[in-house]
Order: sequence, then structure tokens, then C-alpha cells
Amino acid sequence: MTGNTYKAMQVIRPGELQLVERQTPTPGAGEVLIRVEACGICGADAGAIEGTEAGLQLPRVPGHEVVGRIVTLGEGTSGFWRTGQRVGVGRLGGHCLACDQCRRGYFNLCLDQPVVGSSQDGGYAQMMVARASGLVAIPDALGAVEAAPLLCAGIATFNALRKSGAQAGDLVAIQGIGGLGHLAVQYARRMGFKVVAVGRGQEIAEQVLQLGAHTYIDSEAEDAVAWLKGMGGAQVVLTTLTDSAAVSPFMAALAPQGTLLVVGVGRQPLSIMPGALVGGERRVQGAITGTPFESEKTLDFSVMADVRAQIETMPMEQAWEAYQRVRSGAVQFRMVLTMDVD
Repeated sequence: MTGNTYKAMQVIRPGELQLVERQTPTPGAGEVLIRVEACGICGADAGAIEGTEAGLQLPRVPGHEVVGRIVTLGEGTSGFWRTGQRVGVGRLGGHCLACDQCRRGYFNLCLDQPVVGSSQDGGYAQMMVARASGLVAIPDALGAVEAAPLLCAGIATFNALRKSGAQAGDLVAIQGIGGLGHLAVQYARRMGFKVVAVGRGQEIAEQVLQLGAHTYIDSEAEDAVAWLKGMGGAQVVLTTLTDSAAVSPFMAALAPQGTLLVVGVGRQPLSIMPGALVGGERRVQGAITGTPFESEKTLDFSVMADVRAQIETMPMEQAWEAYQRVRSGAVQFRMVLTMDVD
């Protein structure tokens, strides 16, 4: 990286990442230029990397778990932000403050905000331009690598649990113990829930219990729905899976007035009998990450309650290899790129 250029990994065609050198951009009004220190790899990056997202324009730099420092402030940027400040950017790239949802205060549902790494360039790069309205202040207690996964997997699960209506002592089941699920288990335990983790295979059983689960159910060896029903039913089943066929049966595992809380985005519809909803006043609820303020609450809670992602790191120039490890399920549990390219 020189004063006028920086390096990035960009998608040049579906399924191909290329290391390139770009001219350092100047942030526009209401934007900042960030020197990236770390960027997590998320399963959602596949849409850009493999070219499956509708409307995707190539070349595109993926990555939406971005942590770095502000190097340049664009015109009209809020005085809250300053050069040298540690900041992060998540999947939602900054609300517009003008649409109907913003006027209602639902900033994470803004109708006119970029999707980082998809509709705008993301953090597989040494530099990145971001909307100031999407910035998250990073606490000093978290390193860049530690903070990165919390800006997507962390906020997605923490905020979902906060909105679930579950109260301390309630039975909460976490379905899927991967990049999101291993954080959800930790958050659920620290929030005071009785935590049941539902995963596949006995090899992770001890690890999941160490993360905070009171009970681990191996869905390959046990009927997890029957097990949860035998415990009186779950007040919340938080599912991180994208396999809708595996998720749908868990409606039957809910206690009356329980919630199936969906944070994994499958490509097939859920199959749910109306009687399961009506008879027990159960519900299905989705949750989409959160606002920058809610992301800061996630980071603060993570520091206070000692919640951390389990992380592997690789340098940015090995982004394709790192992405393949994530897609294969070989990573336990998050992968973070560091900006080590000369």
C-alpha cells in the first residue's frame, strides 16, 4: 500500500477472487475512508463471491465484518467521528435518514442503504469507503480481529435474543452450532436462559458445553424435537440454519406462546402447519442484524460478559483459501482476514 494506492481482493467473475491494486478513493459527503485492519468472512459473502445475488455488479470487493481506523472524513460528516478513531462496519452500510422506515426510527429496516460487500465494496481490502451513518464505534477492550465477527454473527444473534421476548430462566434452544450458533449459545447463557444446543455430531459436544450450553443434543443420534418436547418445550428456538426442511419440524418443539426465531436465510420456504401456530399461539419471527447503536451494545455486552468468537485468521491475500475453508465447514468457528499484504 502506498499513499495513492491500496490492495484489495475483488470478485472479477463468479467464483474468482483476484488481488488488485486500486487508486485510493476520496470519501464523498457523509462518508469516511477507513484503513481496514481486519475483516471477517461470513457465509453471506457467498452471494457476491459466487455471483448468485440479483443485481450484483462486478468487480466487487466482498466482506461486511470490517474493523479499522478513519483516515479521512468526507464533507458534512458528523462531529462524533474523528480521524484515527477505531470503527467498524457491518452488513448494513448506513441508513439514509429520509425513507419511511428511517422516519419511524427503524434504521436497520432502512429502504435506501447499501449492503456492504454486495451493493458496495466491502472489507477484503486495505482501504474502504463507508457511510458515516453505518459506522460502529469499537471499544478499546476489543482487538480488530476479536471485534470483526461480532459485527455480523454477534449482532445477528445477540439482537435476535434481545427481541425474542424470552425471560431469564426460560428454555432457549439454539439450532445449528456454527459461526452464529457458537456465539448465540454464549449470549443465551449470559442472558440467564436455560440453554439447549442442537448440533450435529458428538465431536463438538464437550466444546459446546464449555461455551455455556446446559444441554447438548446431537441431532444425528437423537430426536431433538422429542427431546425438547420432553423438557416442556422451548420458549424460543433460535435457528441459524439455512436448511428450511431441517428447521420446520422445530415448530413442534415450542412451548405454548413460544417463538421460532429465524436468523438463517434459507432458499426454500418453511413448511408449517397453521394449527401449530393457532393452537398454542406460537409465532415465527425473523431478525435482521441491527442498527449501529445496537451493534455497539453488542460489543459492550460482549466485553462485559466475556463473549468472544472462536477465530482463525489468514492474510487478505489468501482470501480465496480462507473462503473455501469457511464454505467447507472446516473452520471452528469464524474466519478473519488480516491486512498483511505488503
